[in-house]
Amino acid sequence: MSVSVENVNEALKSVLDPNTGKDFVTGRCIRNLSVDGGTVRFGVELGYPARSQTELVRKLVTDAVAALPGVTAVEADVYCKIVAHAVQHGVKLLSGVKNIIAVASGKGGVGKSTTSVNLALALAAEGARVGILDADIYGPSQPQMLGIGNERPQSLDGKSMEPLEAHGIQAMSIGFLVDQETPMVWRGPMATQALNQLLKDTNWKDLDYLVIDMPPGTGDIQLTLSQQVPVTGAVIVTTPQDIALLDARKGIKMFEKVGVPVVGVVENMSIHICSKCGHEEHIFGTGGGQKLCADYDIPFLGALPLDLQIRQEADGGTPTVAADPDGRIAAIYREIARKVAVRVAEKAKDMTHKFPSIVVQNT
Repeated sequence: MSVSVENVNEALKSVLDPNTGKDFVTGRCIRNLSVDGGTVRFGVELGYPARSQTELVRKLVTDAVAALPGVTAVEADVYCKIVAHAVQHGVKLLSGVKNIIAVASGKGGVGKSTTSVNLALALAAEGARVGILDADIYGPSQPQMLGIGNERPQSLDGKSMEPLEAHGIQAMSIGFLVDQETPMVWRGPMATQALNQLLKDTNWKDLDYLVIDMPPGTGDIQLTLSQQVPVTGAVIVTTPQDIALLDARKGIKMFEKVGVPVVGVVENMSIHICSKCGHEEHIFGTGGGQKLCADYDIPFLGALPLDLQIRQEADGGTPTVAADPDGRIAAIYREIARKVAVRVAEKAKDMTHKFPSIVVQNT
């Protein structure tokens, strides 16, 4: 029995992407499909980084096509292609950066910075080029968490800065430019100006994602970032307790007002498991993150435990995803990272580069 392109497409329609829940044909992921006798060749283009998922996806599509009568060989090339996606209306993309993900919280102490750095490392572990910007001008923590607090960025042209690198990601923070014990006693305008310089005067090198670790709250810096920085999407970090959820709601509403989509919520310190007896206890309450997502119809990205390992590894300069890449907690961070990247990939692509500049001259 002869094999046709139509037969192959029908077979691929029955295969769901485990990360998006959509079939690969409807999701427009199939590329260069050809049939040569009994040999079928095609590519599967994923719009999100998924190094750990490549073999699984290849097996799913290969098995589906190989089951067709007349098929003798299947050659499937699974790869990722990350593109720039739409941002707030009227805001231009940042040079060297395709997508910006803001990680925010309504209040401090919920583990936002730890989540930010592990999210960045997880995206990199899945195959993306990633950077992290520490936007907390008053309390920068990324230099310590990345283990490069004593390093200083260089300027090759006297005008811009080269990002530092640690654990495979690019990084910039005010903490690289001032002494660790020097407080930033600045009013809002000075802090926002410093943040703009850190963001725009850094030579980010071909990033698929720039993760911005935002300061807690909804003040000047958050508003400036939301209105002037091309943010592709925001991630809200909270704990299950009612006080944290109240402030998380304010963060969600702020992003709604400035036209930045919230791609999901991460619930930190969800459960504590005693290292001695294994007893499980919801110290900060239970179900708060899921209820928040249900109220605002946004995705719940995942829950992370209150675990000594996370704190120790971040304090030691090697966050969990880098310190224990095959561990249980790192797997949770990678799953959250894939969900964030999938949500970004589902957004409209940025098409501004497709349009020519229009110049009106008086003659």
